[in-house]
Amino acid sequence: MERTYISEMVPETECKISGFVDAIRQMRWGAFVVLRDMSGKVQVTFGKDEFPEIVTVTNHSVLTVVGTLHLNPSVKMGGKEVTPKSLVIESLAEALPIADDSDIDARMDYRWIDLRREQNHLMLKLQTTLTAAMREYLLREHFVEIHTPKLIGAASESGSDVFEVKYFDTKAYLAQSPQFYKQMAMAAGLERIFETGPVFRAEKSYTNKHATEFSGFDLEFSYVESMYDVMKMEENLLRYALAKVKEAHGEEIVRLFGEEYEVIVPETPFPVIRLADLYRELEERYGYTVPDELHGDLTTDAERLCARFSKEKYGHEFLFVIDYDAKERAFYHMRNAEGVPQGYDLIWRGVEITTGAQREHRYEILKKQAQEKGLDKDVEFYLEFFRYGCPPHGGFGLGIDRLTMLFLGLSIKEAEFLFRGPNRLTP
Repeated sequence: MERTYISEMVPETECKISGFVDAIRQMRWGAFVVLRDMSGKVQVTFGKDEFPEIVTVTNHSVLTVVGTLHLNPSVKMGGKEVTPKSLVIESLAEALPIADDSDIDARMDYRWIDLRREQNHLMLKLQTTLTAAMREYLLREHFVEIHTPKLIGAASESGSDVFEVKYFDTKAYLAQSPQFYKQMAMAAGLERIFETGPVFRAEKSYTNKHATEFSGFDLEFSYVESMYDVMKMEENLLRYALAKVKEAHGEEIVRLFGEEYEVIVPETPFPVIRLADLYRELEERYGYTVPDELHGDLTTDAERLCARFSKEKYGHEFLFVIDYDAKERAFYHMRNAEGVPQGYDLIWRGVEITTGAQREHRYEILKKQAQEKGLDKDVEFYLEFFRYGCPPHGGFGLGIDRLTMLFLGLSIKEAEFLFRGPNRLTP
């Protein structure tokens, strides 16, 4: 007999189900067992005369049951109860070393147990829906999916915050982002590409939103006329993806994480504000000020205030911030006639989720901007991409784990399948 998922059981039909024991209540005459698989839960009622081995079963043991589903209004589990015909104890679980309320590091030590929680199953289902929706949207928009190397011969982007690894008789580095290769695809005439894959950052950051390895979703496309084309692409992508998440998981998110995490499908266009204007607004509204030397970039505290500000001023969860100082932006961002980088940050729920931009595609200007940052020698291989013709283009990257974190109000440790940070390389 083939296995049936619990959610697909048909009343009064014999079937085989398998899963973990989510709860067990032993009685003198038998036991009530709540069995859980990835699709849902159901109560199975065992009599000790027929199934004497049920007394050995513990929470989190794995069982296979052949039985019949009956509708019983007195059963709390949605009025559904399975009468078993046979039982196989696939695995008996020892007493668990952690509980739901254990501290975060203990739960990370036993992540495979922690992941059994209903909230974590939802978290991973949400990630699946999110990435599938973004992929679906971009394929519809004529994008091509690529897979760039993560072992590279030169330190990417700024030359800092990269992991160095031994590569036969030389050195290699773990890619800090697929940025250079995304742009190489533009020079190759692919026009519209995206990628989802691992990203590595050698930062000793211990915040609730930083990790040394995370999953990125990046895209790049050609023939943009300004950074606003890039911003429009992102807001349409996110609107589509959030609508899919809300449709698939909206009710369950509210049930398990609370009404404050209700998925709001954003209206487009997203609000846009210049950095200087944002700082003026934050000072006038909330008394928030920063030293002059920090006015060229967005501080973490200002990021947090953006959540409140955007809702109050625009009635919106998202906010584009533009017009950063050139010294705070990557050398490959295009600049206008006044030297202002043609890029943006996108803030959602008080956290930066994207840095996007129109890129500089003109070889001589790009080379000069790299020289200004002292990077021209480090990025010689990258500059070669632009010597033989390259269309105007732009793009952005999103952190899947950071988006998940913001959807559900988690820390980055909880929003990744397995977290990697300065002090964690296991399990």
